Amino acid sequence: MLADPTALSRLVRYRAGVDLVEEALAGADDAALDRRAPEPGSWCARQVVHHLADSETNSYVRLRRLLAEPAPTTIQGYDEAHWAEVLHYDRPIEASLAVFRAVRAASAELLGTITDADLDRAGTHTDSGVYTLRDWLEIYAAHAEDHAAQIRTARG
Repeated sequence: MLADPTALSRLVRYRAGVDLVEEALAGADDAALDRRAPEPGSWCARQVVHHLADSETNSYVRLRRLLAEPAPTTIQGYDEAHWAEVLHYDRPIEASLAVFRAVRAASAELLGTITDADLDRAGTHTDSGVYTLRDWLEIYAAHAEDHAAQIRTARG
């Protein structure tokens, strides 16, 4: 089991991420989901939810590859903006929100079984190079927090 205090803190943040996103979405109607922040190129809340589902499913595979495959495994990057365009991020959010919730819960459960030694398991990310489980946890602990803030900003 994990003993590393930084990793434990990130695991707590990771587990809380879904609640933060759901709180940011609370009471949003279609108009609120489609409102954008004033920054050029910003996403509306609807697009953020679809991105979270797609990102979380990618993270699910990345986590399992880091744990199960011999190092160094390849961690595939993807073009988030392209996915948003071709995967029609203008559709209803309920299914994507359910995917985000379920996949994150499954990964959080798995993370509850890892050890400090597992944090150093590494792969090679196609976009950024060396990528450890420690990196994974740092990125995804902050991911939902950052996007919950983005949703709040977009909703005004």
